[in-house]
Formats: sequence, structure tokens, C-alpha cells
Amino acid sequence: MIRFDSLRPRQLPMFGGQKHRARRIAMSSESKTHRIGDVTISKVEEQQLSNVPVSFLYPKENAAERIAADPSLRDNIEDQGKSLRLSIHTWVVRTPDHLILVDTGSGNDKERPRNPIFDRQSIPFIARLRAAGVDPDKVDLVFNTHLHVDHSGWNTRLEKGKWVPTFPNARYVFPRAECEYYASPASHNEANIPSSGVYEDSIAPVIDAGLVDYIEPGGGRYLDLFDFIPTPGHSIGHMSIAVTSGGETAIFGGDILHSPVQVRHPDLNTVFCEFHDQASASRQSMLGRLADTRSLYLATHFPASSAGLVARTQDGFSWTYI
Repeated sequence: MIRFDSLRPRQLPMFGGQKHRARRIAMSSESKTHRIGDVTISKVEEQQLSNVPVSFLYPKENAAERIAADPSLRDNIEDQGKSLRLSIHTWVVRTPDHLILVDTGSGNDKERPRNPIFDRQSIPFIARLRAAGVDPDKVDLVFNTHLHVDHSGWNTRLEKGKWVPTFPNARYVFPRAECEYYASPASHNEANIPSSGVYEDSIAPVIDAGLVDYIEPGGGRYLDLFDFIPTPGHSIGHMSIAVTSGGETAIFGGDILHSPVQVRHPDLNTVFCEFHDQASASRQSMLGRLADTRSLYLATHFPASSAGLVARTQDGFSWTYI
């Protein structure tokens, strides 16, 4: 059992502010469809970010120098190794019986003064979902790997001054530990003010609507195709999600990895990882699992296709986009 009063939470850093000015860039409309047995998976992008400083995202001492000196990462970093490109998107999963979304991006109209790039956004994400054949009223399930700002924002939308579920006929599946933590004083900053408002505008309205199923901290099977895999550290109850069909497996990793940088250097936590030792351990374990099973990895922030394979090398792991 997780004891929330034993934790020492910290407020997550500002992203997209004056000091670390990431910027949105134009997006490609192309999206590859992946097939896992009887399941199809495609990506619908909310936004892409460029000019994300390596030294900001990976603040560990000498991390930026290590990354810039790694020849295998040259295609994944920009500005002579000083910056990265990241994606924020939703994975659309179609099984023979269900239409499912995995993570929902950062959302519109949310007040995020500590994260200016996400503050009061107006992005045509719902139009992009519809263009991909997704009617919000026909979504059966919404899975959140965790409840950070850029993974749960489209859980709700603003209607007549009130936050309402964006997908009103769906069951929303949340890690229970995430909900309990972010609803509790343990996740608040020193002034006892919620650190982001995400719980209040993107989580609580869905709970209040009676649309939530919970995944316990130990993870486990959901429906017949999905396994929730505990990968805590980036956040307190972070889950990765495996889907298996026809003898094939794909794994949605959430924020266990932010970019291919961490495939090569799994000891590097991002500035947004809340519990560092757990985050590193979860990442190392998942990389081994991906390499040994040759499962398709579906990332939430990798650019390009955001999908690929991990393999073992003499000095660790490698990443290949597909």
C-alpha cells in the first residue's frame, strides 16, 4: 500500500515559459496504422513541440554532454545536440468490440499558468479525431497511463462554463493511486494550492459523472486484450499498457520514456519525473521487456511515427522507428 503522507512531493517545473521556450510546429497529417492481431492502432496528434532544451528536459549533471556525444542519437536531437522535438498525441485503438483512446493530450481552455504552452489552448483536436474516424460519442473506453497535464486534458471540455466529459459514453480507466494522490494534500505545493488544477478540471468531473473504472496499484488484466503494467516513478501510479492479439504485443509506455535519448541512457530521468529511483528502475525493466519480447513500443512523446522497436546492444539498448 502506498502511504501518501510518507512522500515528499515537489511542484513540477514550468514548461514553455520564458526560460525554456518550446514552440509548436506545423504537423504532418500522415499517421501510420499498426496492426496487432485483430487490433489496429493509429496516432492522432494534438501538437508537436520544437526547441525543447536538452539541458532542461534532462537536468542530470553532464547529461547534455553525454547526449550530444552519442552518435546513435544524432537523428533524434536538433541544434547540434542542444534541443529536442517532442509530440503530444492520442493513440486510437480499435478492437473487434471497442473503440479506445490511450491518453488524451493537454486539452483546450484549461488554465495552466505554470505551464504557459498549455495555458488556455485552442487546438482543433476534436476535428482531428473526427477526421480519423473517431466520433467522441462513440468512444467506448479512455485509458490514462497517468494523470499529468499533457495526458488527461481532453478527458473533459468546457461547456457553458462547466467541465464535462468529452467522451460521454465512454468508461474512463484511471490508475487508482494517481487519483488518490492528486486529490490529496500530498500532491499540493508548499502553499497548499493544487500544483496544476489538472485533477479539478480533467479528472474530478469524470469521477463525478460516474464514468470511471480504477486500476489497482498492482495492475492487471482489463477486458481480454489489455494488461496494465505498473511502471511507477515518473508519477506515483504510472501504468504502461500492453495489448496482445494474435500472438503479437504492443505496449503503450506513457511517460516511462520521453524520447529515444532514454533508450540509450535509461539512467536519465526527465525534469518532470517525480520519484527518481522508481522512474529509473521502471524504465530499465521496461526496456529489457521490450527487447526480449520484441513488442512494438508506442510512445507518447517521441516525434515521427512515435512507434518502434527496442533491441539489446553491447552497451545497452537501441531504438528503431517503424
